[in-house]
Amino acid sequence: MLDKQIDFLAIGDITTDAFIRLKDAHVTCAIDKTKCEICLKFADKVPFESVTIVKAVGNSANASVAAARLGLRSALVSDIGKDENGADCLAQLKKEGVATSHISAHRGIPTNYHYVLWYGDERTILVKHQEYPYHLPHIAQPPKWIYLSSLGANSEEYHEEIIGYLAQHPEVKLAFQPGTFQMQLGVKKLAALYKRSEVFICNVEEAERITGLSSGEGRKEIKTVMNALHALGPRIVHVSDGPKGGYVSDGRNRRAPIAYFMPIYPDPKPPLERTGAGDSYASTFVSALALGKTFEECVQWAVINSMSVVQYVGAQEGLLDQKAIKGWLKKAPSDFHLKVL
Repeated sequence: MLDKQIDFLAIGDITTDAFIRLKDAHVTCAIDKTKCEICLKFADKVPFESVTIVKAVGNSANASVAAARLGLRSALVSDIGKDENGADCLAQLKKEGVATSHISAHRGIPTNYHYVLWYGDERTILVKHQEYPYHLPHIAQPPKWIYLSSLGANSEEYHEEIIGYLAQHPEVKLAFQPGTFQMQLGVKKLAALYKRSEVFICNVEEAERITGLSSGEGRKEIKTVMNALHALGPRIVHVSDGPKGGYVSDGRNRRAPIAYFMPIYPDPKPPLERTGAGDSYASTFVSALALGKTFEECVQWAVINSMSVVQYVGAQEGLLDQKAIKGWLKKAPSDFHLKVL
């Protein structure tokens, strides 16, 4: 694959997820149903129903698989340990058609392994990002798109290296879906990435954290938040709002970006669990852009793939190919369109 130009090069950490399905827990929330916490018995044995192991996941790994299933030449830049878990992750990516020659294996550092507490249709993830000696590998031919997402806490210099690569290759388009540490770094330290982004994706809570603004409950407030994100540099801004739908703003007209609301695609059955819904949405939108789809088609494809993913355990099993997405689109409700805010 690497003798041809890569369409979609994802950069970010990879992990194995162990889904532990709980049967004896409860959830407490604030009166407005925010700040929810999962509660388990303390200093006791807690029964569980099952454990499901899902290899080769993580924001960027999920994105690389989504792009490959949609027919793009896809590759992943990541880090693993020289261990059985890492070998299994490589094998899984190769099975999905993702190029793995840019993945570095390290002795003495284990491959990431996360535990997912699965209760109802939601999940709480216990994470630990190993501290890899991050370094951007040699990329023979610049890709059409770079998709950057979650990295570990020791990656500040690595981000500077990525910024330098993008400066050297202005023809490469950037999609940025920040992870926890990237948001903790703050806008100032990653200002060049925000400014360089063709597409920026986050959820409502993350948008509020990044901008310092409240999205409130009205359209005016969410447009204010999205305009603040545009002011950082991104041309296209996505702000997802879970089961409520999402917002997308097309900033081709920098002076007056047009913001839209997009409803969810009706679930064919209740969601099984929601891991990877945001990743599938973001990566499918970018993949559809790379495939030359219209702006509205890109959003529609993204919403459909997100709907499919939550019908399965893990972030990748439910990812669709083009034929399946087009099939769902033919059956879409009449109001499954962008609506100007």
